[in-house]
Amino acid sequence: MRMTDSLASVFERRESEVCSYSRTWPVVFDRAEGSRLYGVDGVPYLDFFAGAGSLNYGHNNPVLKRALISYLEHDGVTHALDMWTAAREDLLKTLEEKILAPRGLDYKVVFPGPAGANAVEAALKLARKVTGKQGLAYFRNAFHGMTLGALSVNGNHATRSSAGISLSHTKELPYDDGLSDVADLEGLLAACPGGLAGTAAVIVETVQGEGGINVARGQWLRALAAACRRHDVLLILDDIQMGCGRLGPFFSFEDAGVEPDIVCLSKSISGYGLPMALMLIRPELDVWKPAEHNGTFRGFNLAFVTGAEAMRAYWSDDELEKSTRTKGERVADGLRQIAVSYPGAGLAARGRGLAQGLRTAGGEMAGRISAEAFERGLLVETCGPQGKVVKLLPPLSVTTGEVDQALEILDASVKSALARLA
Repeated sequence: MRMTDSLASVFERRESEVCSYSRTWPVVFDRAEGSRLYGVDGVPYLDFFAGAGSLNYGHNNPVLKRALISYLEHDGVTHALDMWTAAREDLLKTLEEKILAPRGLDYKVVFPGPAGANAVEAALKLARKVTGKQGLAYFRNAFHGMTLGALSVNGNHATRSSAGISLSHTKELPYDDGLSDVADLEGLLAACPGGLAGTAAVIVETVQGEGGINVARGQWLRALAAACRRHDVLLILDDIQMGCGRLGPFFSFEDAGVEPDIVCLSKSISGYGLPMALMLIRPELDVWKPAEHNGTFRGFNLAFVTGAEAMRAYWSDDELEKSTRTKGERVADGLRQIAVSYPGAGLAARGRGLAQGLRTAGGEMAGRISAEAFERGLLVETCGPQGKVVKLLPPLSVTTGEVDQALEILDASVKSALARLA
């Protein structure tokens, strides 16, 4: 149901002006299942936003829902800070058995709080503690969260300015453009505050989601990891949006063959859209004193239950990984076809796995395409500088039929947007 004056009144009276998605999609949503959201009037919307990547297994996934309901019905512990619980034990064991051991990874696990920004804050804090250095490097168009520490390594200058204070001891570097030779990463790091000797860590995304679906090459990521290793600079991999299978493998860095010092996870790590974040660290970096980093909601056991069940259900074999790669190519092929169907419109496809984007000539065009798609029952957001990329992040559980339907809607939306803006 679209917002009427009477329906909108309580939202307008009580909610802050900071709200954004409700402005893009002014519907009162009531129910969700799989790849679809439903308004209170029953109108369905195909969801290619998926909670900004928090719903990789779809809305109300029945396997995860059964595990959650069962846990609630036997009065399982909900809140426990960092006390040991059966749900916490199950999550750690399942992470070890289904994710870490098969990949030959040895990480200690930090529960930093309920959101991705908590994981980023903890990573930056730990990097400085371990190394005794203050400098941090980040990349142009990067997005790592909206808290002060996370803002200091954001590559969007408008977003950084929301801090209201100077964000110091950080340096922006150019992100891989996919075309040029691998940059002189050591030279770039040497230009950071304090030079190579004063740089504690580099934080990077393998695919910049909010930054415009910018894809880093494996060659470039390996060169970055090697440069960091040579100079005792920690490599922090922000896998908050692109991890948990979004690009195919569980970790987005697997195809590149790198092993970060610190990995930040959130969004789909709980499987069900429940708040949870994890920070994975090499064992030798575990220098915390008890309670040196803490938070009231770092022990949300309902998220542990669904997170463990998701790993068992979807990461005991490689079926989901294969399916995601196949569906990702289907989306990419569809976007390429749309781009060539409108020569001269400045359209181009980009992405990996089920993180795909359609670059347009500018933010006005991308915004118009998103609005036209919404009118036709498809939820897609925009991203990147000036918001000129239409971003597609469907659940990994999306069907091929839903992929084809979304591409048909997007094609019609592009055609209509071009006509309106002609």
